[in-house]
Amino acid sequence: MLRLKLYYHAKPFLPWCLRMATRRFFAKRKRIRYSGSWPIDPLSGSAPEGWKGWPSGAAFAFALSHDVETQIGYDKLDKLVEIEEQLGFRSVINFIPEGEYRVSEKRIQELKDRGFEVGVHGLCHDGKLYSNRDTFQRRAKQINQNLKNWGATGFRSPLMHHRLDWIHSLNISYDTSTFDTDPFEPQPDGVGTIFPLWVERKIANPESLTANQENQIGDQRSAISGGNSKKPNGYVELPYTLPQDSTLFLLLHESSNAIWKEKTAWIAKQGGMVFLNTHPDYIDFVGNGNASSFPISYYTDFLKHVKETYAGQYWHATPDKVASYFVGLGDR
Repeated sequence: MLRLKLYYHAKPFLPWCLRMATRRFFAKRKRIRYSGSWPIDPLSGSAPEGWKGWPSGAAFAFALSHDVETQIGYDKLDKLVEIEEQLGFRSVINFIPEGEYRVSEKRIQELKDRGFEVGVHGLCHDGKLYSNRDTFQRRAKQINQNLKNWGATGFRSPLMHHRLDWIHSLNISYDTSTFDTDPFEPQPDGVGTIFPLWVERKIANPESLTANQENQIGDQRSAISGGNSKKPNGYVELPYTLPQDSTLFLLLHESSNAIWKEKTAWIAKQGGMVFLNTHPDYIDFVGNGNASSFPISYYTDFLKHVKETYAGQYWHATPDKVASYFVGLGDR
């Protein structure tokens, strides 16, 4: 963790090309070292205890998310959601409250009206959210305010940093800051599953909670369970299970979406959750991509592949619905 703290303090002063060249140098070696557990970790395919399957007997779940990191990504968002709409898909759009852009209430409401979900992507994209507990708690208050203002129930940490025990301070129903396996992430410890998991908050002395704390816990339980407050205090963790676009196309220089298709086929056989995270910031809508972008055709071709190859076999839902369904399984 100390190495991460030092890196993100120095990051603003390092050119993007130097940072990426360094990452690519180490990524080549990591790809060889972790070839037995990435992009597919065979150990992550086991269903959780008591698993009862997906709605309507679907073979697997299919969920999409997008992290909007810069003004460039914010400006490209309309094109991306149009494409998904045309193909019959919906996703969660994760916005940064204090980033390069400002998110308008009109934009949020328009997305929701069209069937998309809105989530919160940290507070600012500086890699310092978990620098220390005081910093996290200060930012958590502001994050909670944005969750409330946007009517959002989901969270993702910038750069996939995570402290799952700290995240209990957020008024969320689910978090998506982890992955089943991804050795290329700055914090590479995966959760080792292609299914949702429950992260329960452990309270040493429940009787010591203040009235305000009890109310917050009650609100969180209600958000998670759709009004059912019988569930223990906690949240659902939804790990992304397909490699991110930035990893495949910018870091590893893959020239196709073959790995997405290959892993989707494996997850479908295991009955898990295909969860893909991409960034409009890195998508080239007019050309063939470059060192810092990839062509939109990689994404559209993948969506068409899922739609045609697995027609009638998958349950497509936004992450909030996946989390709600997972919680509901425990009440049946």
